[in-house]
Amino acid sequence: MEEAGLSTWQDAAGNQCGRMEGREPDLPALLLGSHIDTVPDAGRYDGMLGVLLAIQVATRIEPGTLPFALEVVAFSDEEGTRFGTALLGSRALAGTWDDEWWNLTDKDGITLSEAFTDFGLDPARLPGAFRRPEQLVGYLEAHIEQGTILEDADRRLAAVTSIAGARRFSLVMTGKAGHAGGTRYDRRRDALVGASELVIEIERLSKKHGVIGTVGQMQAFPGGVNVIPGRAEFSLDLRAEFDEDRDSVLALIDEAAAEIGRRRGLHFERDEIYRADAVRCDLDLRAAVEAGIRSTGDDSPMAFWSRAGHDGVAVVAVTPFAMLFLRCLGGISHHPDEAVTVDDIAAALDAFEATVHAYAASYSA
Repeated sequence: MEEAGLSTWQDAAGNQCGRMEGREPDLPALLLGSHIDTVPDAGRYDGMLGVLLAIQVATRIEPGTLPFALEVVAFSDEEGTRFGTALLGSRALAGTWDDEWWNLTDKDGITLSEAFTDFGLDPARLPGAFRRPEQLVGYLEAHIEQGTILEDADRRLAAVTSIAGARRFSLVMTGKAGHAGGTRYDRRRDALVGASELVIEIERLSKKHGVIGTVGQMQAFPGGVNVIPGRAEFSLDLRAEFDEDRDSVLALIDEAAAEIGRRRGLHFERDEIYRADAVRCDLDLRAAVEAGIRSTGDDSPMAFWSRAGHDGVAVVAVTPFAMLFLRCLGGISHHPDEAVTVDDIAAALDAFEATVHAYAASYSA
């Protein structure tokens, strides 16, 4: 960021920030950026590429020429891998931080508050990261698609229309442990079998109703090879373009869990651990993104909704946002095989820069 001519700082949430002044000092800023954290066994481009593109755009902008300031942000903890709650850095910037998060713990029992302190941050100073609406004119993010829509259409870039609404849950199915050899099938209350049946039903309902339901974790207890599981703990990630579709399928999943429980003598519980409702991209910022794509020679830019969550879900609480997608090979993400091409990155950089100038023109007008 310093090499790009930006004045830099780390905010009170650990976000890395840089700023270039506009035609006058202290103007509100157009924010460019993404996140720099990732998930276990991940690739190299989810988030980080968007940060680097934002910095590179800044190197192409002449200081003092825009009708607003230009800021770059590298958000911390978008994925929520360590403490189970996503978008921590962007929620801090947006002023929607929940103080209950300070008590979240990682796998080693370290609280989020302790992690902040260990990193050299002061939890009491976190409100210093909050931004006010009058300080910003919008937020733009470039990101790999994490899907195959662009690749299937043989296109490089697209504008995002909205970000899916997502809810995540911890699920528990409880039965009764017993001896694997001595307990007859008609006497079994196998929690793992009941949970597995529900997983299949989650997939069936998701496909039928056009939502995305994923069980990514499952563990059986007590865990003996010759013991019928008395308890199964598993996860649910449920997302859709529209919140009402997501929530209606959740109700159907609850009904299915209750029916399985009655039939198998099991007790079902679910606890919501994360919620981010669907958000729409700002029409003016989206128009600038589409103008940026057209500047690369694509006369009819693609536009579709994001199945994955992004920092814009949080930032929209304080300023409008829009997104530029670029193609990723095979749609692979959150995996070491994540890949993009140099040509696609070059096109994305040109489009991202042109987006800034297009929005500057409309903002001045």
